[in-house]
Amino acid sequence: MPAGTQQSGSERGRYRLSAGVIVVRRGPAGWLYLMLRAYRNWDFPKGIVEPGEDPLAAARREVREETLIEDLEFAWGEEYRETAPYGNRKIARYYVAATRTEKVTLPVSPELGRPEHDEWRWVDRAAARSLASPRVQPIVGWAAEMVGAA
Repeated sequence: MPAGTQQSGSERGRYRLSAGVIVVRRGPAGWLYLMLRAYRNWDFPKGIVEPGEDPLAAARREVREETLIEDLEFAWGEEYRETAPYGNRKIARYYVAATRTEKVTLPVSPELGRPEHDEWRWVDRAAARSLASPRVQPIVGWAAEMVGAA
């Protein structure tokens, strides 16, 4: 299945669903995208959807847990895009939301005893696409279209 497409419920049942948010904020020259680095991998805040948990609620929770950002505004609705399967039979679902928060905090994860991520950056669309893995690059393009910065 091509990256950036949505899957049916029966297809998704074979995979573990991860949900996250492409967090954007207005900068002086346009929209900036929040990217987080874990080891050498850059991505958006996301994590596994717990059994019985609504994917959008999981996405909000993951942003809060990983960055302490709470003022998410889903100005573009609850539309989402999913990646092609990757890793351990996972699919990542991404929503787009705006924030006014500029300073990001990477709190210590109680499970890990350290932050989940090593670094964060607010970057423009070109930098987000450049930092993103091939699996996430189509998601960056979709988000740019959503916020009107295509």
